[in-house]
Amino acid sequence: MSRLPLVVLVSTLAACAPEPPAAFDVVETSIAELHAALADGRTTCRAVVQAHLDRIDAYDEGTINAITVVNPRALERADSLDAAAGRGESRGALHCVPMLVKDNFDTHDMVTTGGSIALRNSVPPDDAFMVRRIREAGAVVVAKTNMAEWAFSPRETVSSSFDTTRNAYALDRVPAGSSGGTASGVAASFGVIGLGSDTGNSIRGPSAHLALVGIRSTLGLTSRDGVIPLSFDRDVAGPMGRSVDDVVRVFEVVAGPDPADPYTDAGRTRVEPDYRSFLDVDGLDGARLGIATSLVDTESADTAVIRLFRDAVEDLERAGAEVVDVAFDVYAQLERPGLFCRRFRYDAARYLETLGADAPITDVVEVLETGEFHPSVQGGLRSFASGPADVHPAQWEEPCPDFAEHPERQAFLAELIEAMDAAEVDALIYPSWLAPPAHLDRAGEEYRGDNSQRLSPPTGTPAITVPMGFTYGDLPAGLQLLARPYDEGLLFRFAYAYEQATHHRRAPDGYPSLARD
Repeated sequence: MSRLPLVVLVSTLAACAPEPPAAFDVVETSIAELHAALADGRTTCRAVVQAHLDRIDAYDEGTINAITVVNPRALERADSLDAAAGRGESRGALHCVPMLVKDNFDTHDMVTTGGSIALRNSVPPDDAFMVRRIREAGAVVVAKTNMAEWAFSPRETVSSSFDTTRNAYALDRVPAGSSGGTASGVAASFGVIGLGSDTGNSIRGPSAHLALVGIRSTLGLTSRDGVIPLSFDRDVAGPMGRSVDDVVRVFEVVAGPDPADPYTDAGRTRVEPDYRSFLDVDGLDGARLGIATSLVDTESADTAVIRLFRDAVEDLERAGAEVVDVAFDVYAQLERPGLFCRRFRYDAARYLETLGADAPITDVVEVLETGEFHPSVQGGLRSFASGPADVHPAQWEEPCPDFAEHPERQAFLAELIEAMDAAEVDALIYPSWLAPPAHLDRAGEEYRGDNSQRLSPPTGTPAITVPMGFTYGDLPAGLQLLARPYDEGLLFRFAYAYEQATHHRRAPDGYPSLARD
């Protein structure tokens, strides 16, 4: 048989080959949209991951500064997922979802600094529990994100390891802290969704400042293993995303017991088998919600935020909810002694032990001698240095027991539930912040209205923030809902119904689709 001339053969094969998929726009895409596009061949995992890497390259450095390190094996991971799908293998719940991970989550293949230059070369021996879970479910960790150094600051996201992160909606404003890198990165579509951690505010505050959904679970429902701690008796880790549905999809993967985190024993039997079953556009019909009035009617509240909150109450009522005032004196409860345990040095020492012989330091106070810290955290480091690194807080001269044994925190929780029961409400509502994002150069002076600190962390109750609208044109604000322990499903139901009734989320200006997206 005679051979075709090479040019004819190439032309014939090209004519027979399927056309490459059209560019898939990743800006604001959801997990469901991404999975549909992958399933019907409109895109590939490699193309999706490359598009997110391209956006990071185009828009982050010198602008937002949300990203600390890019995963050098992200495309290799994408290729392996494409190959597995081509072989007909089952796809995980997070198949090919490009994710951003805060810089205090251990990643075996990237540095984990916790915002400290002292750990700038620290590559942990394995992944944090949540990172392992999302990877097992098929996610692609495309990059790590900047954070407030050691997670100290709720006000701003500034680290000695990777400098300052800006708010993607207004570059002269803060993204709050400490998970500001994840928040701004997800808002600008550098990843579909991300992971953050929250000791007092650090998932919900940045989410509110970036028009995202962020969930702080019941303390003990989710693992903190492999997350550099700030205060282990308060820390919670979890997802931050652009929609309730996306957040729930990740939450289902990461929630559950972990032998490496003793707090999760309490929630071992309380994990719902299907959190997505709670998502109902009519989920507010018949709900009874209580306004936490002491977190709304304050002298420092910004009038524009309060107007949005009043609009949100009307939206909730139009969606079928009954909304009543609940006069629970939050600030009186916060007067309880010993609510916050200054245990950072002790908890950090336990984390540093997990790094083994390669740990750059063994005690965080060492940085006070080496000077490896940002000036903004010096006071905090000196304050925490007063606690011993090798004695559990429950054994201190003035004991600070863990959450389940802490009498004041348990009393706070009991009185909160009593107030909710007396008012017969399913959840409490209040603005996540009572002020718009502060100016970057006045983060300290303009820090006010951080409601996320008040109720959930000391009581261990779950709380979620969802976009409530924008003040002064383009500054996001968040509505927060708080429920009884292990009522995450209820929070997802209410947040989803509110989100679907209002659709407040919009992308920030300045980061349009790239031609190759």
